[in-house]
Amino acid sequence: MTEPARLAVEELRKLLTVEEIDTGIFRGAASAEQPGRVYGGQVVAQALAAAARGIDPERQAHSLHAYFLRAGDSGRPIIYRVLPDFDGGSFSNRRVVAMQGGKPILNLAASFHRHEEGLSHAVAMPPVPAPEQCPDFREALAAAGQRLPPFLIDRLASFEIRPCPPVHGGDLPQRRQWFRLACSPDARSPDVQQLDADPVMQRVILAYASDFALVSTALMPQGLGFFSPGVSGASLDHAIWFHQTPPVDDWLLYTMDSPWSGHARGFARGAIYTRGGELVASVAQEGLLRVKPQSGE
Repeated sequence: MTEPARLAVEELRKLLTVEEIDTGIFRGAASAEQPGRVYGGQVVAQALAAAARGIDPERQAHSLHAYFLRAGDSGRPIIYRVLPDFDGGSFSNRRVVAMQGGKPILNLAASFHRHEEGLSHAVAMPPVPAPEQCPDFREALAAAGQRLPPFLIDRLASFEIRPCPPVHGGDLPQRRQWFRLACSPDARSPDVQQLDADPVMQRVILAYASDFALVSTALMPQGLGFFSPGVSGASLDHAIWFHQTPPVDDWLLYTMDSPWSGHARGFARGAIYTRGGELVASVAQEGLLRVKPQSGE
């Protein structure tokens, strides 16, 4: 692991560790020195981190549902107010309001469940090349003559991402990619090693990564991407179901598809598997997708 990657992972952990400033009130650090739209995955992840504070550690988040209300400013901290709605025999529920400038930018509800044994089944992981057989996403973009915006390079610096070959055939637009934290198990600092024993932070980091490229899958039938000329988009809502604690420092496969888009909105679904094929999370998202006609069209 390179020194920049190690620092990027530690910075991500610090970004997603919220500070309690009063009872039920938390502050999430700013992610940039200059103003700009805050990344939706950051707000969801910090809100989940705030919701998990004070929850019995035997209860881990099994689902969250979030609505984005306003664009946040990446250059300013975010205040999270947590409402302890319910603590029952098996479940706990928390509501979180994320605020900047006295106005809510996100509402989130999270449910926590104590471990129980029960009936089980899961859809098998699709056959894909191993991550070692897939190119780094930066190399893949460069080969296609594309470049990432600087802010996105910074956002993804703490992850390794390797896209799988395109899925051809059928009516359902799909993409698949491997990702993991940019650190190997034998070359991690003590701070990063703590992730192995911290199921809360592992879920928080997965929540952060779950927003990567998901809703842009709804643009694939038109041959467009989030950074295509004339395309503007924003997340409207985001839901995650955690089936297992995700080992975010090992390779995870993110499979994404989009069964529908219309009315300036796109809907996408995701499934996240371990390298061994275990389904660890399911994701769903709807986003605003507007396309401005180019001159001459």
